Amino acid sequence: MTAPARLADIAAQAGVSEATVSRVLNGKPSVAETTRQSVLAALDVLGYERPVRLRRRSAGLIGLITPELENPIFPALAQVIGQALTRQGYTPVLATQTPGGSTEDELTEMLVDRGVLGIIYVSGLHADSTADMRRYDRLRSQGVPFVLVDGFSPEVQAPFISPDDRGAMHLAVTHLVSLGHTRLGLALGPRRFVPVQRKIEGFVEALRDRLGLDAHTVGTELIEHSLYTLEGGQAAAAQLMDRGCTAVVCASDMMALGAIRAARQRGLEVPDDISVVGFDDSPLIAFTDPPLTTVRKPVPAMGQATVRTLLEEIGGNGTSEAQRRAPVHGEFVFMPELVVRGSTASAPGSARISAPPR
Repeated sequence: MTAPARLADIAAQAGVSEATVSRVLNGKPSVAETTRQSVLAALDVLGYERPVRLRRRSAGLIGLITPELENPIFPALAQVIGQALTRQGYTPVLATQTPGGSTEDELTEMLVDRGVLGIIYVSGLHADSTADMRRYDRLRSQGVPFVLVDGFSPEVQAPFISPDDRGAMHLAVTHLVSLGHTRLGLALGPRRFVPVQRKIEGFVEALRDRLGLDAHTVGTELIEHSLYTLEGGQAAAAQLMDRGCTAVVCASDMMALGAIRAARQRGLEVPDDISVVGFDDSPLIAFTDPPLTTVRKPVPAMGQATVRTLLEEIGGNGTSEAQRRAPVHGEFVFMPELVVRGSTASAPGSARISAPPR
């Protein structure tokens, strides 16, 4: 152990008595299985190593393929998924794509060669509407179950886990309109990605419902595509500010930080002169200057649902071999949450107003 386990801390975390913790740690009988699991989970949460006698043999390897880890939302999601797998007795194998590094197909082949029981893809090629989806059919034919996070394709017979991107835009627009903003811009990534397309749909719908704007006006004047980076957000926001936007909704927190930089380069104050909304609620984003108003991606719920769904795929829900091989095909959609902080305020020269009913 890195530090002696304090029974009081473990008992408080698990919601049991210190005597119960002692019985679990010493492998004593007469402890309910649910109680034992609560104590072991408390050990994991508090960062204590489990006693050797209580460590389970790995039930198998699970691959997790993510994009680059520079955007803090990806390691946050990987952590939730990894912890959930470990608690179920599986060993996660993280494979990260990097510019100029291994491709998704190469990482998939590597994981399959290592005998993984299943694979989780986060923001992979399944989210790219121009990609060839037959790669996932080939993987299925090899008998490897998988779950796809962020992005949906009707061509792929597999379970999908997604945030409600359309709903996220309605939350952001409703908030900004209630502050008196009538000229809102949207900064987001390349159009070919499904989450981008859905955010556009939600943004257009929300501006139509709240401000009566037509889709053509929104599409040509109030939407700017760039890269999901700080520099991309800066470039996109600059274009939107040139078009008179007093508020910018960004498709990631990283882009939102770029939008704040673009405002400051023009001598504008956030939020007095321009409001900025992010997306994700990445770790530490509450401590930026100003603290960022953002739409919180439901990472814990999505990560846990991803693991639960994959393990169901691995175990099979049917009684026949054909049923066990048949994948679940559908999308589990999780509603995000608006987190209001210091980067949004009333529109310049206007009093705060209530949002009109939809």
